[in-house]
Amino acid sequence: MIVIVDLLLMLIQLSYSILHAVIQTFLRPRLKCIDGELCLITGAGGALGRLFAQEFAKEGAHLVLWDCNTAANEQTAKLARELGVQVHTYTVDLSKRQNIYETADRVRAEVGEVSILVNNAGVVAGRRLLDCPDELLERTLLVNCHALFWMTKAFLPQMKANNHGHIVTIASALGLFSTACVEDYCASKFGAVGFHESLTHELLAEDMDGIKTTLICPYIVDTGMFAGCEIRKELRSLIPPLEPLYTVQQSMKAILAEQQMICIPRLMYIAFLTRALLPWEANVATYRFMGGDKCMLPFIQNVELKTSNGHIKS
Repeated sequence: MIVIVDLLLMLIQLSYSILHAVIQTFLRPRLKCIDGELCLITGAGGALGRLFAQEFAKEGAHLVLWDCNTAANEQTAKLARELGVQVHTYTVDLSKRQNIYETADRVRAEVGEVSILVNNAGVVAGRRLLDCPDELLERTLLVNCHALFWMTKAFLPQMKANNHGHIVTIASALGLFSTACVEDYCASKFGAVGFHESLTHELLAEDMDGIKTTLICPYIVDTGMFAGCEIRKELRSLIPPLEPLYTVQQSMKAILAEQQMICIPRLMYIAFLTRALLPWEANVATYRFMGGDKCMLPFIQNVELKTSNGHIKS
């Protein structure tokens, strides 16, 4: 009898969740106020990080900006301060666990407790697996995946103490389905998605309903990170690289609406579902039709060219 009751409750909750999601798709959701919250953004000196900083500043959040590039980080801070919020910058190497913990201690001592954590930083080696130095492969996994563990361990305890906070993971569509020649990036983003989902389940199991999580999985964003990546030319107008500002604005809507997950554009949900539902051979055939199996080759050639010319940037 207990099992039957639990099953009925689950079906009711399932129906409600689906109906709520459908309604949210067509109606503008209520957005929460984050005025005065302390928001930490990693990779703040990059294109997306800078835009996130500006968007959070527009909402009145005070900022803690982390990046390994001091000059780029300070430029982001300058733009955010012009919007009237307090900004604190820190130069951090996210591939070094101790550096993360030490800087987190400094933030708590010098600024206060972080209530919004945006794990945005990301890197990619841009080499074929057998041509890629081990240290570059390790760096991708450390920054894109391992750092999520250390960042969360550093800032989640106070969120739990207050039952208040928001953890945002900027993952990728390549954390939901894969493509060739970027094994390091796909592995790190699959890891990021798995980490985020497991953490969300843990918070729900502990009834930490005041701590929200949002997983963001965008298609390739036109920041230069994957410069040269191209699918079949007849389909490029259907799925063009995303504009950075559009990506961040859509992400902000999801964060402020406390949406658990968003794929950008929505077309990526279809790719995610077909990967799960179709046989492997069918997915391979689809990838080849779209040019997805070779889309990263021009990108890798660009990286190799920059490397041979001696001016590759990390």
